[in-house]
Amino acid sequence: MKRLFLAAALAAVMLVPASSASAALTGEYARFSNCGFSNPVIDLCLYAPTSSGSFTMGKKAVPLVNPVILQGGLDAPEGIAGPLTFYAPADGNTLSKTPQPVPGGLLGVTAPSWWPQILKDLFNETINNGFTGVTATVELAAPASSVKVSIRNALFEEGAAFQMPVKVKLSNPFLGNSCYIGSNSNPISLNLTTGTTSPPPPNTPISGSRGEIGEPAFGIVSISKNRLVDNAFGAPGANGCGGILFSWAVDPLVNSIVGVPSPAGTNTAILEGTTYLAGAEVLRGL
Repeated sequence: MKRLFLAAALAAVMLVPASSASAALTGEYARFSNCGFSNPVIDLCLYAPTSSGSFTMGKKAVPLVNPVILQGGLDAPEGIAGPLTFYAPADGNTLSKTPQPVPGGLLGVTAPSWWPQILKDLFNETINNGFTGVTATVELAAPASSVKVSIRNALFEEGAAFQMPVKVKLSNPFLGNSCYIGSNSNPISLNLTTGTTSPPPPNTPISGSRGEIGEPAFGIVSISKNRLVDNAFGAPGANGCGGILFSWAVDPLVNSIVGVPSPAGTNTAILEGTTYLAGAEVLRGL
């Protein structure tokens, strides 16, 4: 019954005619200000903050303690049950680049004996003198059009609700500004579901949840307390760590600390938050 209610509500907001446009969006509508709904092909605006969960690759589990936001517009020429095309928001920030602290950082790690002395000295100076903190930031590894959204799958708790290629940036004074796990050419492919996963061994299935449906304002549907999961993806090794001069040496160290490359069935993503959808015609008329 709930999924039928949501389907009807979404269909309704897409059919509401626009009135004359007026002031900037406020209140519950303000979160959609960056949607890019002035583009006439956009039928729905999506704003999906993830407030908790975790991202695990190999031996490292990183809890999501800082909100990550996915936002943009959706073209739904055949309605919400048909194929949807994702459009970047007006400022281009489809997936917010939100750093998450990595528990333990690089604390206790020593420089390998086979490194050049200059590199070992640099490591000891930056890591062992208090600069041990590391943050991990999930970034989109392709244009916004690579994001695939299925409202139907999210409603029915089956199949992939959100699909996207990502890479994870590891930030630390020693690692430099270009240390990544995954890349644009070799991304981590997430297939997030509100249903139950079917991972290869050794992972066992985990379940997501559609969440609770509400209507916070006219023309807006919210799906709160939703849980998106995936534990069937693989993670490639590190690249670019230590900068162009030393990545040949630092990449293997990062791989050993994190436990990558890690094959499908050994990694897990759990994202918990709220998904907001608004009819673009409604927003154009405010």
